Amino acid sequence: MALRWAASSFVETEKSYRPSFPGRFDDQGHAKTFCRSFFPWYNTEHRHGGISMLTPEQVHFGHADQIIARRKAVLRDAWATHPECFVSGQPKPESLPEAVWINPPGPTNLNSRDVAL
Repeated sequence: MALRWAASSFVETEKSYRPSFPGRFDDQGHAKTFCRSFFPWYNTEHRHGGISMLTPEQVHFGHADQIIARRKAVLRDAWATHPECFVSGQPKPESLPEAVWINPPGPTNLNSRDVAL
């Protein structure tokens, strides 16, 4: 049940970011064709707000700290050069969260069938 709910939440979220995401697939072939291009894009190109505007691939392969450090340096240089552009003060890149869930489990309903993404 938790996986079905997570999949439904995923589909609704992705339809808002990628309008070409179909509401329904005509058949298994349609689903396979669509997913062969969608999931590589989702994992390697789409920057996710829940993981500091990184791709899942960048996080999975351990590149997040290096990318966030580069962002910090760029923001620091931009601040030093043009502080007037930053009306809210010196900018700071978002840090990577400890864990990310589509539907966070409650304290008593986590079991082996739930999937952490």
